[in-house]
Amino acid sequence: MSSLETLDLSHNHLLGEIPQSLSTLNYLNHLNLSYNNFSGRIPSGDQLQTLTDPSIYEGNPSLCGFPLSTKCPGDDKPTTSGNVPVEDNDEDDNKKLGLYVSIVFGFITGFWGVCGTLLVMKLWRYAYFRFFDNIKEKIIVGIAVKVARFRRRNL
Repeated sequence: MSSLETLDLSHNHLLGEIPQSLSTLNYLNHLNLSYNNFSGRIPSGDQLQTLTDPSIYEGNPSLCGFPLSTKCPGDDKPTTSGNVPVEDNDEDDNKKLGLYVSIVFGFITGFWGVCGTLLVMKLWRYAYFRFFDNIKEKIIVGIAVKVARFRRRNL
């Protein structure tokens, strides 16, 4: 039943709440629950949120929630698509902006702290590149010694 694509239960005199398990039908493309006696909140789920036609639930006066215009008791905040309350995004936007500014500031500080110093101070620039040349030499000698030992063992 999890691969069910179409479900038409209209005009069947069904009553009670719509089962939450209906929202787990991932392949459901067409749903018709009109003209029954369903009541309560319409279940929320990823697949049911894509079925936004209010006529799916027509003739069930006790139903409430998205996509119907009837709000359920306890729904104080306005809702977006689905039953997810709209929250203030200003605080999230400020946090994101602060994060981005910090990242950019850190990059600029780090980059110019190293590169700017090397550009300005000739002695430090020579020491810096000499240090990396020495490291490179040590790595090359180390690899050459390992290769020579390996060749000597395999002869």
